[in-house]
Amino acid sequence: MLLRVIVLALSVQGEEPFCKLWGNPDIPLLSKTGDFILGGIFTLHNNIKESKPTLKSAPEALFAETMIFAIEQINNRTDILPNVSLGYKIYDTCDTVPLAIKAAMALMSGAGEAQPSTLPCSQQSSIHAIIGHSASSPTIGIATLVGQFNIPVISHFATCACLSNRKEFPTFFRTIPSDYYQSRALAQLVKHFGWTWVGTIRSDNDYGNSGMATFIKAAEQEGICIEYSEVIYRTNSREKFLKTVEVIKMASSKTIVAFAIFIDMEFLIKELLLQNITGLQWVGSESWVSAKNVATKENYRIYKGAIGFSIANAEIPGLKEFLLSVRPSSTSGNTGLIKLWEDMFDCSFNTSHSKTCTGSENLHLINNLYTDASELRITYNVYKAVYTVAHALHDLLACQDSQGPCMANQKDTLPALQYLKIVNFSVNNGDYVNFDINGDPPARYDLVNWQLNVNGIIEFIPKSVCSESCRPGTRKATKKGKPVCCFDCLPCAEGEIIYCTKCPLEYRANKEKDQCILKDIEFLSYDEIMGRILIIFALLGALLSSTVTAVFFKFRDTPIVKANNSELSFLLLFSLTLCFLCSLTFIGEPTQWSCMLRQTAFGITFVLCISCVLGKTIVVLMAFRATMPGSNVMKCFGPTQQRLSVLSFTLLQTLTCIIWLVKHPPFPSKNISSNKEVIILECEMGSTVAFYIVLGYIGLLSVMCFVLAFLARKLPDNFNEAKFITFSMLVFCSVWITFIPSYISSPGKYTVAVEVFAILASSFGLLLCIFIPKCYIILLKPDKNSKKHLMALLVQQAKLKFRSIMNCMLR
Repeated sequence: MLLRVIVLALSVQGEEPFCKLWGNPDIPLLSKTGDFILGGIFTLHNNIKESKPTLKSAPEALFAETMIFAIEQINNRTDILPNVSLGYKIYDTCDTVPLAIKAAMALMSGAGEAQPSTLPCSQQSSIHAIIGHSASSPTIGIATLVGQFNIPVISHFATCACLSNRKEFPTFFRTIPSDYYQSRALAQLVKHFGWTWVGTIRSDNDYGNSGMATFIKAAEQEGICIEYSEVIYRTNSREKFLKTVEVIKMASSKTIVAFAIFIDMEFLIKELLLQNITGLQWVGSESWVSAKNVATKENYRIYKGAIGFSIANAEIPGLKEFLLSVRPSSTSGNTGLIKLWEDMFDCSFNTSHSKTCTGSENLHLINNLYTDASELRITYNVYKAVYTVAHALHDLLACQDSQGPCMANQKDTLPALQYLKIVNFSVNNGDYVNFDINGDPPARYDLVNWQLNVNGIIEFIPKSVCSESCRPGTRKATKKGKPVCCFDCLPCAEGEIIYCTKCPLEYRANKEKDQCILKDIEFLSYDEIMGRILIIFALLGALLSSTVTAVFFKFRDTPIVKANNSELSFLLLFSLTLCFLCSLTFIGEPTQWSCMLRQTAFGITFVLCISCVLGKTIVVLMAFRATMPGSNVMKCFGPTQQRLSVLSFTLLQTLTCIIWLVKHPPFPSKNISSNKEVIILECEMGSTVAFYIVLGYIGLLSVMCFVLAFLARKLPDNFNEAKFITFSMLVFCSVWITFIPSYISSPGKYTVAVEVFAILASSFGLLLCIFIPKCYIILLKPDKNSKKHLMALLVQQAKLKFRSIMNCMLR
């Protein structure tokens, strides 16, 4: 094919030279505008004559989409290039050097952009960096060309050691190690197995020639002899491939070291399969030994047991979902995506085709190298290359905005190229990216071995271990009497991740046990159902107490209110209202003030309440004694004494609470030991002794009240209040006796809920048992709430007392 080259013609108009494009500009297959534009040069077709990508042999459509994915991911981040967008222009080279150079020239000249017919020759290129190429020979051409204009080239797969020459390629970088290291490692691998008599095969390009030259030099130093050295290339005639096959058949060496690209190896293996040449030990370079399109069940007949080095596999979170979500309709004008879609679904967006594409076909049903995200060895290098440029641009802009360090005090004058030389960052999986003085990354490889699994699928990683590596969330435990290589994997304890590293106290291990996540916060909240139910009952109790107070106040002059010590009744109703309301302080996130208030308010209000009940009980006993002949007991426990008794009991509890708050006040704390999954926000008592003194004092008054009420239950009383008090105190004591074991055994927020329930239940017990019977008479039986009815009861009680006295005298 005659390659039409873009010619730059200089014409002088005045003092400023102008440049003009001759020929039709090439349009990128995939493109998007942005503040910074990255170029991409990949092989989407195997040769110039093809019109569609051949995904079985060229998975570089995945490389192109990964570049787009990384750019979109960066555009959505705020920590890298904030308020700056990245764009892209991606070209196809059809795996030829001339088209690769033509694509580079198109990127530099801005071909395909809306621009005047002539422009100043001094105008800078709109491309800030170029990602690619996959092969070394095209990359050499690209780097040689664009290096003259200080445009960086970052390759993901060009491994030729020759590209490390900084004098010839000053702007070249790569995210894959140089073949200098791989070639020497292959020689050591062959030496390790004692294969000192080998044949070699290489691709007839810069990758194969340079890599094999380094291998042969290293092999000679290791004492390895080379029987033959064959050259292959995909454009060679079949006769040349048959000649290579014949050399292999006739050779006495049984080990072959192949430093070739996978496409060339595909042509060779076709002939090897036809002649059924098996039983050889193949040692391969990373280009083909870990290529999934080469590792087929059919090819396994030839390459069985092949070993070699490959780039470490990696995961790119979110990539598979992105690949499956791509739609040609969502990227109008990107012809490369349309052609990719037509090839995958064997359809056409041209209506004249027998099967028309709709753009909504399901990519989940496709299983090929594009949709397979399990082997991302080289793809991951594309991802890192994009992020490398992004970090360099980020540092450059930080310098210009005076928000970051500037190199050599040359602010606003240095291109991103200088920042690529010092880039140093880590990607998602913790892999660090940086370059040496030659633009090479640190060398790291996986040793792979072709093995067929039970499903007939070739696996690359060799299985020669006593025990499988422990997964995250487990730890090694050596087997007794076995070597250190043999171990069991035991589950890590709760709160431990990876290989049983403990999480910080406020963190817990996630389900996969590979990350520490913050524990959930737990407390009795206003928003949860249980909290709302308790609030409703608390407010209902306070409302009911207020209603009873209103009823008693309205009928304050009636006998039933007067006969039961109205002053103590009103004080008791007030204290019950406070008891209901104090339960609200236990709900919500604990704070310093709420912790101090909840226990002290509870202690004081309940003592006030029980003191009133105790006073009413004593009044009943004293009233009976007062009816005995010659008794002046009521003078000893009149209204003044009743007020003083309630005040004294309450002041004693108040004094205890004040000392508690001054010396060791309650405070909010985070309980991380009771439950390993959550952080429980609770109130520490400050002083456990003070807390139990407060509770014990309430219990003491309650027992006294219950005993006195029980003794007075059969005493004649106008309205049987002693019986009601006895029953109410029975309910009260039962609730708090049940509370103790429930409080101790309840976990987390349920401990607080149990205490709130006890407060509400005991308060309701007092309110309902003492006052509801009286309200029933006041509101529904007013005839019994009269002076006449009261006098009749007094006469009846007098008769009963007279009979009792007479019986005693007769005895």
